[in-house]
Amino acid sequence: MIERNPAPILEFDDVPVAKLNPGDFGSVPFDTDRLVITFFPEVLDALLSEGAILPCRQIPGENPVQLYAFADRPDILITLGQVGCPACAGNLDLFNAMGIRRAVFCGGAGVLDKTIEVGRLLLVDGAIRDEGFSYHYFAPSRVIYNRPEDTEKIARYLDAHDIPYLRGLTWTTDAIFRETADRIALRRAEGAKMVEMEQAGCIAVARFRNFSYAALIYGGDDLTGQEWSSRSWRSRKGIRYDLVALCKKLADEL
Repeated sequence: MIERNPAPILEFDDVPVAKLNPGDFGSVPFDTDRLVITFFPEVLDALLSEGAILPCRQIPGENPVQLYAFADRPDILITLGQVGCPACAGNLDLFNAMGIRRAVFCGGAGVLDKTIEVGRLLLVDGAIRDEGFSYHYFAPSRVIYNRPEDTEKIARYLDAHDIPYLRGLTWTTDAIFRETADRIALRRAEGAKMVEMEQAGCIAVARFRNFSYAALIYGGDDLTGQEWSSRSWRSRKGIRYDLVALCKKLADEL
């Protein structure tokens, strides 16, 4: 049922069935319910060249989506995430309709606190919803939180294996070229530690469809100074490779 609002994006409809649904495409279900979503294409290339992952399924379309299975764990799939909530979280909804019930996300994000060094992991508790996609899956709110039980499972694993990490909120925005100084200051004051483009949407899909989801993102570029600093975050190949390996293990924890 829709409640009218002057802003159309705030007119949430909680009816679960739409005119077009992710299960309407007749896709063959996966043989497993575990998935890792990564934003590190060079890691996938390396794993493929090593024979550590094998192509297992391509979902056709204008932007085909390729999925792989780990050679030593064919029950864990991995795919390259697409930028932004509509693409990344929209695909997550499709994957869920094909049988995925446990998804782990790993990517990078801009830091909103200059004391967060490059490579520091953030276990995402939730996201400030400065985008449009999540409002179609979850009632309007300033922040959307991941299911606490999912986040706690990941935290327990990280603690048990002495893996250092931060924990808290991200700021999810659609507009990377509109991260103004005032907006950055406001989001930092609200508790956001990093900024990215997918988490609010992915969390909303997981909450709406009621499946397990967790996200680990690492500190990348720095938005806290007078000028933006890349900090060469995309070249941190060791961090990115290790994070994918960690998320493969975490897929068993959810």
